[in-house]
Amino acid sequence: MTRLAGIRGALERNRTLRWVLYSVIVGVVSGLGACLFFVLLEWGSYFFLEYAAGYPLSKPGGEHLVALERSSVFRRWMLLFLPAFGGLLSGLLVYRYAPEAEGHGTDALIDAFHNKNGIIRTRVPYVKGLASIITLSTGGSAGREGPIAQIGAGFGSWVARLLHMNVRERRLMLLAGCAAGLGAIFRAPLGGALTAIEVLYREDFETEGIILCIMSSVIANAIFISIFGQRPIFDIPPIHFANPVELLFYAALGLVCVPFGFAYVKIFYGMRDYFFRRLPLKKSLIPTVGGLMVGLIAYWRPEVMSGGYGTIQEALFGRLPVTLMLSLAVLKILATSFTISSGGSGGVFGPSLFIGAMLGGAVGQVSYGLFPQWVGDPGAFALVGMGAFFAGVAKAPIGALLMVCEMTGGYGLVVPLMFASVIALLCSQGWSLYEKQVLNKFHSPAHRTDMVMNVLQDVKVRDAYDPSLPVTSLPEDMTFRELKRFMVHTRESFFPVVDERFHLKGILSLQDIRTVLFEDAVAELLVVGELASPPVCLSPDESLYEALMKFLASGYGQIPVEEKDLGVVGMLRLEDLMHAYHKEMQRLRED
Repeated sequence: MTRLAGIRGALERNRTLRWVLYSVIVGVVSGLGACLFFVLLEWGSYFFLEYAAGYPLSKPGGEHLVALERSSVFRRWMLLFLPAFGGLLSGLLVYRYAPEAEGHGTDALIDAFHNKNGIIRTRVPYVKGLASIITLSTGGSAGREGPIAQIGAGFGSWVARLLHMNVRERRLMLLAGCAAGLGAIFRAPLGGALTAIEVLYREDFETEGIILCIMSSVIANAIFISIFGQRPIFDIPPIHFANPVELLFYAALGLVCVPFGFAYVKIFYGMRDYFFRRLPLKKSLIPTVGGLMVGLIAYWRPEVMSGGYGTIQEALFGRLPVTLMLSLAVLKILATSFTISSGGSGGVFGPSLFIGAMLGGAVGQVSYGLFPQWVGDPGAFALVGMGAFFAGVAKAPIGALLMVCEMTGGYGLVVPLMFASVIALLCSQGWSLYEKQVLNKFHSPAHRTDMVMNVLQDVKVRDAYDPSLPVTSLPEDMTFRELKRFMVHTRESFFPVVDERFHLKGILSLQDIRTVLFEDAVAELLVVGELASPPVCLSPDESLYEALMKFLASGYGQIPVEEKDLGVVGMLRLEDLMHAYHKEMQRLRED
């Protein structure tokens, strides 16, 4: 116990050591969770889609976990009902045990950060993970990022509660868990970390969490690639950017992403608000209806099922015709809306990559056909479209850019990725795929006190207290009888207790000695130093924010101000602090 207490004390004193340990814990837990999620998803997809339905599910170059042969008979009719079956199972599971696990989990993560003090119930990661595996492996059109973000964030929140962290630290652990999950499942440690701090806001970053997010994401990614290998998810041809004229065509791609992004967001939430929520059914059964609607599309175009990463792989190599890619982009919008807006469990990042790749592939092939002398590989446009589309609908351009680069190894296309993403973002300011996003930190309940804190941090204690006012202090060797005589001649009820050099030794409040006030038997035995509470003091160079924290922790209405060589030189009252705050706010308004 003594050694454990010593470790805790060392962690409390060393902030860097504490956050390193926390990031390792979150990274390990979230990384192992991502590994388990990936294995169950791959085997579930094989069982339902390849073995049961006999569908030749195409996969990207970096994901071939299950090497078994599929069924030789393609039972297309099963595609009609598999998504509905998955919707039924996931709906019953989610609405029975954790209703907040419905839909795309990224919004639930954002909501927990802004409005719920970083708290995600312990059961949510397990329910979300299992429900998402059921949805995706039975053909529901969704992605992995929402589930894994909520799973990782849930683990981070659980660790924070286990270690009794405060609200601020719990929110940062929430982000660290999200970053770790994303960095592992997408093999994108930097992109996962930046996406976690970027997706909270439309025009801001949660910069305070960047170090913790990077460290936990790196740890989780290291665990994941040690098991499944470090090959990127997608293979790409040897493509690069060299012709500046090509930027005109990438700009056109950014503009094409705008109306499709608008349609994606409006259809996604329109289906939820005006169709699924008005169905006269129990909530747990509505995902079944959405699954059946997905099945109707999948019977015609099975490529829209699940994440569709194999189809993205084909677009990156330019192997799909333009008409097919455009039709798949539209159908993917509908299928994703049917799956997630009905309450199914899954993410929207994967479908966004799919839609962007199809749009980019179509623009690339048309541009190459018309202007072969200026346009290089059409597959490059599919890669750029993945990042540009998600940047526009999610307002997360930096995270999207890095995620796409790390998932494909396409770092040679960073310039057109940035260019197209910014164009799509600038033209998509009126809508977002994440409802719980806020504009910036000043619009977040998590940062309501930041303005007050910043103002108070700029004002020192010496600027708020009046050193000319007399301080009524008591010597520590004053007897209790002398104290009672002294009290007759003063109206004060709060006294600093000092030694012979006027250095603070304690605080005496009359409220604390009421129980012995009329005990004459101890009048000569007790001295003030024995009756005083532990000392609480302020330095003139401390900020008013630090002073406010001491007021709140002690419950005192005034606190002694002590200088090193002079001892107690004054008293700071709580009303002095508030007056200084209002004065500083008035000055800022006038400036």
